[in-house]
Amino acid sequence: MSQAKTRLVVLISGSGSNLQALIDATQSDDLDAEIVAVISNKNAAFGLQRAAQAGIATEVLDHRGFESRDQFDAALTELIDSYQPDWVLLAGFMRILTATFVRHYQGRLINIHPSLLPKFPGLDTHQRAIDAGERHHGASVHFVIPALDAGPVIIQGMLAIRPGDSATELASRVLQVEHQIYPATLHWLADKRISYANEQTLLDNEPLPATGYQMDFTGNDDTH
Repeated sequence: MSQAKTRLVVLISGSGSNLQALIDATQSDDLDAEIVAVISNKNAAFGLQRAAQAGIATEVLDHRGFESRDQFDAALTELIDSYQPDWVLLAGFMRILTATFVRHYQGRLINIHPSLLPKFPGLDTHQRAIDAGERHHGASVHFVIPALDAGPVIIQGMLAIRPGDSATELASRVLQVEHQIYPATLHWLADKRISYANEQTLLDNEPLPATGYQMDFTGNDDTH
């Protein structure tokens, strides 16, 4: 009897390029994982079209229809749970989630963030990295905890900041890194190699360093 596939729900707010990388991985790789639903808080999110083209169920839950963040998150929880996911993946979901929501999915809620955490949580990460004189930048896949962008890291992808890089140029190259490290994480999730315990990321039941598993793209940084 074949083992049931790992069930994923992905939350988006925009174009869904990371969603597309996850869709491509589930469709082209030999993965025991499937995206069972894509949920957006914005009806115009292009990622919904990406999901529909891939035959994935889509849902829109507009946060503007709720009087409070708590009410929206409660409705979102009910919608997500109707799909019985093993994991909930944030892929450009531009909402700060309540602690109640995060605790409900503690240990199975994952986000991707465009910096080498713990550096540069929040917004405008690329310009902030340039302004700080950083030599390296990148992206992190991490577990979500109530504190913003502070959960234990699973994978980081690092690239070099080039002399004269603009925030836009750097963002474009970091996005290519994101499109590699999120599917890599997905492989681990499907193979049941990743878990969360004692506020740490475990890979094959062994704690990872605070910065997670490191993927170095500095020597192969030809993306434009």
